[in-house]
Amino acid sequence: MINSFMPQSEEKVGIILLAGFLGSGKTTLLKNILSWETDLSDTVVLVNEFGDIGIDGALLKNSGSDVVELTSGCICCTLTVDLMQSIQNIWKRFKPRRIFIEATGVADPASVVSVLKEPKIHEIMTLKKIITVLDADYWEAREVFGTLFYSQLKTADLILLNKVDLIDKTKIPQFLEEIHEVIPDSQVVPTLHCRVDPETLWKVTHHEDLGVKPIQFFQMTSADYGFHENNHHELDHGSKANHGHSTKATDATNYVAFSFQGSEPMDENCFKRFIEDLPWELFRLKGSVCFKDRTVLINFVGGKSEWVSWDGPPETRLAFIGWESNSDKIIQKLENCIIKS
Repeated sequence: MINSFMPQSEEKVGIILLAGFLGSGKTTLLKNILSWETDLSDTVVLVNEFGDIGIDGALLKNSGSDVVELTSGCICCTLTVDLMQSIQNIWKRFKPRRIFIEATGVADPASVVSVLKEPKIHEIMTLKKIITVLDADYWEAREVFGTLFYSQLKTADLILLNKVDLIDKTKIPQFLEEIHEVIPDSQVVPTLHCRVDPETLWKVTHHEDLGVKPIQFFQMTSADYGFHENNHHELDHGSKANHGHSTKATDATNYVAFSFQGSEPMDENCFKRFIEDLPWELFRLKGSVCFKDRTVLINFVGGKSEWVSWDGPPETRLAFIGWESNSDKIIQKLENCIIKS
């Protein structure tokens, strides 16, 4: 007999879990995500609030998606059964292609994941990603918050170090390095008001799986990062490789954007070392890289990178975003990888 909960298509419903301590910015992130698409008829938002009155749910009511609230407890403990029932009811009622779960600030993502692995849930849905929002101020006081605070970070696929505009800007590189030391496998991106581009959240495979429409392939002047204009200057360094780079930052954001373009191939081992040695504050890199025998597309987010084959033009075209990054120093190291003819 066919199980009545099974989706009509083979593709499972994608679940995105948003975690983070109280007041970190989860609802702000969710509002940003929901603004990326105009048609949210196949998206359901499940909001868990600790208390009898739902506030976040009310803030999301006009998003265009269906919002379901779980109140009076935490989905990682007292509302475990309710969470399972709610997810099954959501499938029956809405038949969505994706579900965002915004967990309460005192929820342990590991406990939520265990619920999502239950057979009745797992056969129809799959957890695509855990995104944890971290208030930068909280990191400095991390010893006060205990094991739950660390669990929210260690289970994350992506950590957004949020509200970086509210602390001493010189602490940002230090915090990024400390987080990577404590959680070596983490992806960490500094943000203001949780503003990031879609690909930073999903990476290439995730936004395709979830049907999320990216704003653009990759645009360094995205308003999400506070950039308004990207002045590209062609420079000739006495070789066939022409490259241009420009920086655009404001006192309010301290983000830096620059780019590199060249036609001569890169030494692959040198380029791999270049990626490994990037400073933590350089958190976004994307584009094609030309080697002697192949060209690849690299997608680098918060310390981790994906390499896929590229059948476009055999050239190197890279775009960078960082927090007060030294663009000249980074470009110089990249130029050292060019194979001299």
